Amino acid sequence: MKTYEITGCAALAAISAAFEIVHIGYPTQWGMWIDVVAIPWILAFFLYRGRAALFVSIVGSIIITLVAPSSWLGASMKWLATMPMWLILWALQKSWKLRLRDFKRARVIISCIYFAVILRGIIMIPTNYYYALPVWTGWSPEKAMAMLPWWIIFSLNAIQGILEVTVAWLLVFKFKLKRFATWE
Repeated sequence: MKTYEITGCAALAAISAAFEIVHIGYPTQWGMWIDVVAIPWILAFFLYRGRAALFVSIVGSIIITLVAPSSWLGASMKWLATMPMWLILWALQKSWKLRLRDFKRARVIISCIYFAVILRGIIMIPTNYYYALPVWTGWSPEKAMAMLPWWIIFSLNAIQGILEVTVAWLLVFKFKLKRFATWE
């Protein structure tokens, strides 16, 4: 990565941290926030590609660990939930040999979001039942499954994932942040 990309990534991680500190979002009745914390992580992909998204998400997670009331649990869950969103963008960019301008096409971005939301659900449903809910609430996985149906976990994560990619996409392509991108 070039110096200006590292600087841009640091700025995006700082913005992510500021979003966590201010905690812009909507708390659901099931304990998950629909928030904007990971939008800079997806923005890093659109501006600087996959390695930048990885860097910003790791730095953002470390900061969340330090400043969020949910500490390491919230940070690890945010990272695990958002990782499929930028990872699918990156994987499809590599495998389909996509350029930045290709992501402007509705068919491409909708396909990316679709695959990413499915992967996010596959990761987050068992992670919630066997990791987050037992640690956070003390429930056994069986009680967690009884108290919180899988489709609620999937739906909330789908809403969050679609929001993250859509807002980042709008910022890049509709609000013209693509002029700062280091790839075409």
